[in-house]
This record gives sequence, C-alpha cells and structure tokens, in this order.
Amino acid sequence: MKSLTLVLGGARSGKSSHALEIAFNYQQVLFIATAQAWDSDMRHRIDVHKTERPSHWGTLEAPQHVGDALLASDYPAECVVLDDMTLLASNVILALGDDVDTPTAEKAVLAETEKLLGALETIDADVVIVSNEVGLGIVPATKLGRVYRDALGRANQRLAKAADKVLFMVSGLPMVVK
Repeated sequence: MKSLTLVLGGARSGKSSHALEIAFNYQQVLFIATAQAWDSDMRHRIDVHKTERPSHWGTLEAPQHVGDALLASDYPAECVVLDDMTLLASNVILALGDDVDTPTAEKAVLAETEKLLGALETIDADVVIVSNEVGLGIVPATKLGRVYRDALGRANQRLAKAADKVLFMVSGLPMVVK
C-alpha cells in the first residue's frame, strides 16, 4: 500500500462523498462495498451509492472477509476505497449471533481489521477507508449496541494507528486529525 487515509465522521457528515472526491483523482479505482441489501431502504441506499461512482471503476462486494476478497481480486487499482468499515464491523458482529459479548465481538472485528490491513500491504495503491465515529453520542440502550460501539471503536483505533492520514468529517468539512 502506498498510503492509507481513514475518513471518520458521524451519520451524514460527508464521509463517503469525501472519499469519492479523493478517489476521483485516479483512473483505476477499486471500490469495496460492504453493505448488504436486507430491506428495500438499504437496496435504495446501495443503488444511490452506485450512481455516484463512475462506471469504469471496479467494484468488489465483500460484506465480510474483505482481506481475502481483495487478495483474490485482480483489478489493477491505483486507489482502493473501502466504504465502509462501519457496515463491515456490523456484518462480522451479527454473524456471531444475538448474545455476543464485547470481548468476542472485539476479537472478531479486530481479526477482520488485521486481515484487511495485511491484504492492503500487498497492493501498490493508495487506500481510503470510510468509517463512522460512533463513540461521540449517548451510551447505546441495548447490549448489542454497546458491543458494536466498543468493537468498532477498537477497529477505528487500529486503522487510525496504521493510517498515514486521518480525517474527521463535520458537516461536509474535513478536519485533519493526523
């Protein structure tokens, strides 16, 4: 990997749009999509996101095991955009079952994160990862919500440590954190 940029922020803060702005500077872009269409609303959101990307970009749909999927891809990317870590963590946690505890969830999400970072080290491209900062709000009312917040927070910390640049989006404006 040439460089890693982590784009963090809250819901509708402009994270994905900013990641796309970065990627528009490249011709060969591989977009890694982690969303799954569980309902009509999510299908609509996915369809809208697809229209925001140029048709010549490659797309890799990988709701889990992103590192393995990236290693299996032969797309000649100059830039890789992962949108997003938030849903990837959710997918990993939900696969563990309804009664998952925080240590188990954190271990699984961090394992996914490490495999992703390992795969990224093998490619010759700039990388942009989008993730939500979910630790700024109220403490979630449900156990699963707290487990998710904690596991994603740990993954974000690991990604930020590995990143060359960390941006925090506020109302569409990027703030440089690192």
